[in-house]
Formats: sequence, C-alpha cells, structure tokens
Amino acid sequence: MKKYRLRSMSCQGDDYLDSLPLPVQRMHLIQVDSVQRWMEDLKLMTDCECMCILQSKPISTEEDAQSELILSSQHSAYDNLQLLLKRTWIISTELTRIAQKLEKNRWQRVHSMTVRVNCHVRSMINEYNSFTRNSSEEMHQFEKLLIEKCSEFTAVTERCIQTEDERTLQSMKSCINETLTTVAQYFGQLIELALTYEIQNLVRQINSTDNIYVTESSTIGLFSLTQEGAQLCRIIAKEGGVVALFKICRQDCFRCLYPQTLRTLASICCVEEGIHQLEKVDGILCLADILTDRTHSEATRAEAAAVIAQITSPHLTFTQHLSSFLENMEEIVTALVKLCQEASTGEVFLLASAALANITFFDTMACEMLLHLNAMKILLAACADKQIVDTPYSRDQVVTILANMSVLDQCASEIIQGNGVQLLMEMLFERSSSGNSAEVTACERVQQKSAVTLARLSRDPEVAHAAIKLRCIPRLIELCRSPAERNNSDSVLVACLAALRRLAVMSPDGLEDSDFQQLVKPRLVDSFLLCTNMEESFV
Repeated sequence: MKKYRLRSMSCQGDDYLDSLPLPVQRMHLIQVDSVQRWMEDLKLMTDCECMCILQSKPISTEEDAQSELILSSQHSAYDNLQLLLKRTWIISTELTRIAQKLEKNRWQRVHSMTVRVNCHVRSMINEYNSFTRNSSEEMHQFEKLLIEKCSEFTAVTERCIQTEDERTLQSMKSCINETLTTVAQYFGQLIELALTYEIQNLVRQINSTDNIYVTESSTIGLFSLTQEGAQLCRIIAKEGGVVALFKICRQDCFRCLYPQTLRTLASICCVEEGIHQLEKVDGILCLADILTDRTHSEATRAEAAAVIAQITSPHLTFTQHLSSFLENMEEIVTALVKLCQEASTGEVFLLASAALANITFFDTMACEMLLHLNAMKILLAACADKQIVDTPYSRDQVVTILANMSVLDQCASEIIQGNGVQLLMEMLFERSSSGNSAEVTACERVQQKSAVTLARLSRDPEVAHAAIKLRCIPRLIELCRSPAERNNSDSVLVACLAALRRLAVMSPDGLEDSDFQQLVKPRLVDSFLLCTNMEESFV
C-alpha cells in the first residue's frame, strides 16, 4: 500500500534463520546501509574483542564502572531500547553465521565465533542490568541459563579444535547443533522478556505522565519496536499499547503528537490483537472524529487515513467483524474523499486513496457512497496532476477503486465524462522507471486492474466504442503476445484476454484473423496457455 512504515532449529545455513525464536529472525533482517550499520556497531564489536582477549574480564576500573553506571541511569527508556536492539541484532547475526560455518565444518571459525557470542551475551546482560534495576526473577533465571549454556557451547567447540579425527568431529557435530539450538532458544526467550519489560515501561510512562517530551519519546520507542516484526506488535497490544496510544489521541494537549501516535497505531494494527484492542476502546469513532475535524492538520488526518487503510486491508482475514466501522463508514468515506480532493502532496493522496480502495473491498455499500460523493470525478481529476498522483502505488489505489466501482451500471457515464477511458488506456502502458521489485509489482497490478475495469465497463456500448477509438485493442493484443510488456505476469494476461474478448464483440473487424483465432475464438484457458508458451521474437 505505502512505501512506508505501509513480520525446532535446523542448522542448514539460511534455513536456521527461519527457526530462530522471536525476535532473532527480524533482527537479522533489519535493512540498513551496510556502512552505517558497521559504524554503529563498531564500538560494540571492538568492546567485545577486548573482552575476548581478556577472557571476558571487565577492563574498566571500579571508578570507571561507577561513572558508567551513573551515565547509564540517565539514559531514557528509548535509548536503552535501542541499545538492546543493537546488541540483539549482533548476537542473532553471529548465531546465524555459526550455523553456516558449522554446516561447512569450519571448526576453527565456529569456535572463535562462539567465544565472541559468549562475550557479546555477557556484555549485553551486564549492560542491560546496569540500566534496569527491577528486572524479574524469571529474567534473572534465563540470564543464568543463557550464560551457562554459552560457556558450555564455548567448551564443546574448543574440544573440536583439539582433535583432527574426522569421525570424532562428526559425532560432536550433533552435540554442537543441539547446544546451538538451546542457546538460540534461551536467547530468544530472554530478549522477549526484556522487550516485554521495556514495552511495559513505555506504556506505563504514557499512562502516567502529562509531559509532552516523555510521551513523545515513549511513542517513538513503541514505533521502533513495531518495525521489528508482528510478534512485538502482539506484545505491545497485549500490554495495553493500543489503549495508551488512543489516550494520547483523545487529549488536545498532545495534538502535535497525533501524527506519530497514529503512525504507531497503524503499525500495531497489522496483527489481529491490535485490531481487537482498537475495537474495544472505540478506536474507529476516535479516527472518524479526527478525519472529520478540519481543525486537525493535513498530516494528522493523513495518518488517521493510514490506520483506516491498515485495519480494512483485504489481506487481513480478521477485519470483517469491525461493527463500529460500518456504523461510522459514511462519515469516514466522506472525509477520505475530501482528503483526496484537497491533498497537497502525493503521500497524503496515497494514504487517503489506499484507505478508500480497501473500504471498497470491505463493504459493497462503499462503492455506492463513492458514486454519490462524485469520487470518480475527483479521482480522475487528481490523476491529471502529476504532482499528486506521482507513483505507480498511487495509480494502483485509483484503479482499484475504479475497478470495484465499475460493477455499478451508473459508473460508465462518470467514466466517459471524466475522460476515464483515456486514463485506463494510459495505465495499460504502466512501466517501472526504477526497476525496483515493489514498484514493478505495483505496475503489474495497475495493468491488470485497468484491463479488468475496461472489461467490466465495456458492457456499456459507449465505453466500448471509446476504448476502441483510443486503440485499446492493439495494446491489449501486445500485452497478451509479449511477455516482456506485462513483465511475464499471468494475472495481467488473463485480464487482458478478458478485456480483449469483450471489445472484440463490439468490433470484430478490429482484429486480424490470427489474433481472433488465437486470442478470442478458443476457450480462455487455451488462449492463456498459448500466450504463456509464446516465444518472444528478437529481431
């Protein structure tokens, strides 16, 4: 939807990643510029190397340690959280690399990396305990278990480098695998406990303070956690994060924090638990109030639209029971159409149109509401402004709405009046300018949905003749016959065949005999198979 913010271990190389406990998998997948990541991690890495040399003995004097403790106590919860996440990323990466080296029988590397993990784990635990004074007994138990298992891990890998007998090494491999599995499990459980504790602190801070800076810091902390995967979003919802964030959205003194707060809510609501909590606290009503209140900034209303887009996503299977949404749908749809009409940036339009697109899937009445609100005219006019509808993602939302509205008979006249057939024709030529995989996929969706819309609307003779006049038939044939034109997309092919057959009824003379015999006359499945097996000719 949006380019934004819109989740039993087998030690077989990368397969090991899939089995790592929460939140190890996500930590390994954080996408950051490699140089930036190296610079951020350098201090942590070099500290660890020093400790390796000194066999994990602390290198600071007692006075230094005391001053570090005082400094750490002054860190905010957000700073502590970021430090914990960085350490977690480093350790999870090392565990993955150990699994890969173990698979290749690189015993020396396995041992040296095991020593490094041991040091990182001890550093992380000492660091975390220096700024967390009230951690639970359960957490202390897992810390102890993890340290013991890491020591055992180091000892068993050390024995491997002391022998060259291949049989002995292979017999020890299963033991190392088992120990690595246990280390990963204990590490994942410890991190989950620590992050749950930090989430509880952040939620508690939001609930107990009127200080805008503390509230902002806590909200940013929660948002950063939502980016680490669905499981953390579930924990945030379970620990009252959704309730606390809506508390912010109901206080005028925090209006400047609404955009960040709503962005965090949108991220949490990617999971079922988040949407259930939203429903319990009348979150839909709060969102409707924000969207319809013109005193709120455009940015705030756009982020409210993002939450609506998230909770109505057709990809989620648990949103169909939002009864309060149906009660407020007319107000919400009206506000979203207005936001599309008045959008000052492409991103605002994208968020508002994405919410409308999802709502057209969510409930069939929405299409009739949009028709009544002249949404077709507004959307078509927006597409003429390249500063507003400036990406394939935005065009994807617009054509989704058009496709879903095209089932209504009254829609055809609106399309003709708004020069919509010309727009659909242009969308059949949608191509990615960057080659980015997400953008290429968005372009495929635009092509597919524009063909679907043409097929549906061409039941009206006036629309069909307009499409024929604009030479839609040659373009549809090209998309069917040239895999490169449709990026080898089967869904685009099916949609184009359907649209071509509908237009061919109106203008059989517009096709050459070979096109008619191959693309129109056979069963659709036979034409599909013919086109998917077609070799491109390079001349």
